[in-house]
Amino acid sequence: MYAAVDLGSNSFRLHIGKHDGEAIRVVKSLREPIRLGAGLDKSGNLTAPAMQAALNCLASFRAVLAGFSLDAVRVVGTAALRLANNADQFLPLAEQAIGHPIEIISGEEEGRLIYMGVANALAAPNERRLVIDIGGGSTEVILGKGLDIERVESFSVGTVRQSLSFFPGGRIEAGAFEAAILSARSQFEDAAPPFHRQFWRNAYGSSGTIRSLAEVITRNGIGDGRLSLVSLQALKQRFIAIGEVARIDLPGLKADRAGTVIGGLAILIAVMTEMAVEVLLPVEAGLRMGVMWDLYARAMHRDRRDESVRAMVAQFHADPLRAEQVAVEAGALYVQLKPAGDGYAKLLDWSARLHEIGMLVSHTGYHKHAAYIIENADLPGFTTREQKAMARLVVAQKGNLRKIGDALSEPDFAKAVLALRLAILLMHARIEADFTELRVRMKSRIELDIRRGWVVHHPTLSYWIEKEREWWDEVDVDFVVRIGA
Repeated sequence: MYAAVDLGSNSFRLHIGKHDGEAIRVVKSLREPIRLGAGLDKSGNLTAPAMQAALNCLASFRAVLAGFSLDAVRVVGTAALRLANNADQFLPLAEQAIGHPIEIISGEEEGRLIYMGVANALAAPNERRLVIDIGGGSTEVILGKGLDIERVESFSVGTVRQSLSFFPGGRIEAGAFEAAILSARSQFEDAAPPFHRQFWRNAYGSSGTIRSLAEVITRNGIGDGRLSLVSLQALKQRFIAIGEVARIDLPGLKADRAGTVIGGLAILIAVMTEMAVEVLLPVEAGLRMGVMWDLYARAMHRDRRDESVRAMVAQFHADPLRAEQVAVEAGALYVQLKPAGDGYAKLLDWSARLHEIGMLVSHTGYHKHAAYIIENADLPGFTTREQKAMARLVVAQKGNLRKIGDALSEPDFAKAVLALRLAILLMHARIEADFTELRVRMKSRIELDIRRGWVVHHPTLSYWIEKEREWWDEVDVDFVVRIGA
């Protein structure tokens, strides 16, 4: 069984699902309208009341999760946490409350997971489709065929801010509605052409906001009864006639959604207009289903992150054989160093495979360029935190260690850095390591045992080991080398 927790800008939601043959069946679902996006103050910080409401919700989610025997849990944060300046202060408290790590995912990763959830729900392998998801803090638009994503864009326009900005106090006026639509269209117009009608067969709407709009249109016989531009315009006029959010009382629209669905309607009219979508098909799948399918894929050893690393190695023309050698030897060295946990094992492997991608930019400062690329690139499957950790490992692959600050105070990270540096050192010295002839330990100091034959047959090895000893000495770590018979 798998659990997905979505810390959205409008609501916090939890799904628990069980893989059942060809599908994942949801056995438990919870939703709490936390309105985290509305809890950002003028300085871009989460307010104390917003954080406390979030922590209370996460504690309740933790109690629910504890009642199930789960194979994996993944907690993801979206737009509001991407924007919050004080997210670093909030996250440790939030992780403690729910009892699991929280991953702040990029808009592109959010779009990828949304599409994964929709594609697996539809099970139409040859269909070319457009998927639109309007969240509390961002809107994702994805083009794909079957399970494959061809293009994904994330736009910084969501229901929370659109509602607060254009409908203050819950007042619904015609001029404000048109302004809200035009504001949203300005976000989409430049990126719209690659998503136009000729590139897909059907268009789907995956978010709760879109499903709510579809339900209220259907149940109230508005427009043509479909989720079409005709119906959306008719619903807009109905809302304008009502005049106030507090007075909205339409079958199919929950009271706690009315305040944000107004902004969502403006965004949906805008995106469908710009991308020439006449009719949208609502689908009961999205981010949380995508997260669970991603967890299932990882359990089946089909990790999307592995594909992303291979693609980046090819894109930046790095030597795959050198990357493979460093990855294998760094992994073996890391095992020798006996880390306390396995949190850095995969990150070390991916970092080793990507360590030379900066060569395309510079042959001297390639480690710095590689680190920048890794931290800032769109890497499907990876979280912001994972990319930052990999960037730190890659920038630490050579030269002085002062540049990574106090990161070495974390023992397992320091061991990963040492394993990567030694693996690269061996590759440069053209040594195919026999790990019965090399032993390394790292506790209060580094101890390296090697055979004398290595030094005799690889003259530069002594030079590089001495340089390595000096660099570790600069950060107050003793490096002891013993050369055996």
